Order: sequence, then structure tokens, then C-alpha cells
Amino acid sequence: LWSGETANGTDGFTPLALAAPVTERLRLVTGIVNPFTRGPGVLAQSAAALQEASGGRFVLGLGASSDVIVERFNGLEFQRPLSKVRDAVQALRPVLSVPAEKGFGGMRLERPVTEPVPIVLAALRGKMLALAAEVADGAFTNFLPLSGLPRVIEALQDGERAAGREPGSIELACRFFILPGPPEQGLMLARGMFSAYGSVPVYAAFFRWLGFAEQLDPMVEAYEAGDRARAAELASEELMREIFIFGSPEEIRARLEEFLDGGITTAVLTLIAAPDQLPELLEALAPR
Repeated sequence: LWSGETANGTDGFTPLALAAPVTERLRLVTGIVNPFTRGPGVLAQSAAALQEASGGRFVLGLGASSDVIVERFNGLEFQRPLSKVRDAVQALRPVLSVPAEKGFGGMRLERPVTEPVPIVLAALRGKMLALAAEVADGAFTNFLPLSGLPRVIEALQDGERAAGREPGSIELACRFFILPGPPEQGLMLARGMFSAYGSVPVYAAFFRWLGFAEQLDPMVEAYEAGDRARAAELASEELMREIFIFGSPEEIRARLEEFLDGGITTAVLTLIAAPDQLPELLEALAPR
């Protein structure tokens, strides 16, 4: 169960705190919280509390977030995100390990964890993927076009080799936005989502890194000029069909399996559907 901490939704920890006492087997993962808006001490406290509450099922998903969330919505400076994430992992590892050691500033938890807390890093491009391969237990990517998957896999495995780890040894999770029904029905909603996401600088850089500058740049230009409607119109249908997953449950499963066959190890499903549709979809997409 992966909780998102989006620009204006719930925080990343509270939904997992609610889930901990009513689940027994599910991993509970923050997908994703960041070290800009929470210091290492607060992150360590929250992670340790959820690890205890869940009986050892918690995973800390950590990432740099974006300038929009960090600066515009929280009034902080978004600088050197790679270094910020590295420093956060280095500060958290001693405190969230067994046996626990002193962490940042000499911090030692009053209630130390009895099981180590795994750390998964949100990573889009090469340097952050390499960092995940070096210091984390997994990487978490998002909004990934199927044709861009080989480049992500290559960057992650290069990082594993550089860190002396076996290629393919760490988890690679990917979040998928699923719109059940015909693509023509879901593309209008996808346009709005993609133009908003794809115009955030960190995501625009990600798509350019994957080679989609030509399809992306007109949309970003319109979005930055304040013309949201025009930006949605200019959203690349080619890219949206590669990123969003449409169709019947069988078609959705088949598309997900293409990503899994390509190297994704954990599919994180964001089901964009009416509440009464969710039980049937979850059952249809459950592991067989």
C-alpha cells in the first residue's frame, strides 16, 4: 500500500497509520515524502513509529519532491536535491538500523526500531537512479513511458555495478495511472493530468532525458505562459498512450505485464475510477 504526498492531497504518513491496525500482510510505503519539508529527526520518528505500529511492514519512500511543492507551497528553498536526498539517507540509516546508532546531531530514538526500515528512493534520471542503486533498497519511478523503460533500467543497473551490487538486485517500483475504459474516454482526463505533471521542471527534464523534448516543449511553453487549456490540447497523445493505461481489466493487466517483463519489479497502481468500481478492479488486477 503506497501513500502519495501530492501537492494538495493527504500527507504521506497518516493514511498508513490508519492502515496499520487493519492490515496484516501489506507493506506500507510512503510514495513519496521528502527531506526538504521534514528534517531527518522528524522523518526518523515517523518511520520508527510506523514500523512499530505495523509490526515491521513499513518502508520509507523518500524523494526530492519538486520546486513547486518545496518552494511555492512550503516557502523553502529547493536546492541541490541530489545532495539533499543523499544526506537524508546518510542521516537516517544509523537511526533506522538494528542495532540502532546515533544519527544526525547525535539523535538516538527513545523507542528504537526492532527491524531495519528499508528505504526506497524516488528517482527519475540518471544521477538519482545511480544514488538509489548506491545507498537505497529500491528505486521508485513515476509517469514512465514504456519506450523509456530501457533507459531507466540501464541507468539503474549502471549504478548498481558502480556500487558493487549485482545488476537487478534492488527493487524498481513504478506508479501507473490506470483509467479503465476506452482510451478515447480517458484521454481528456489524461490531458489535464499530463500537462500539469509534465510541465513541472523535474518532470519536464525527465521526459527530455528520455528523448521526448519535441513532443513536450510546446505543451510546457503554453503551460508556463498560463494557458492551461492550450497546454492540455498540446499534450502529446503518443506520450499519454505510453504512460497512462486504458482499457478492460484484461487489457490493463496485459499492458502492466509489458512493464514487468521490461524490468519493473513492483507495479504501484493508481486506479482512477469510481469507488464502486474499485473492488472489481482490485480483484481483476490482483497477482495470480
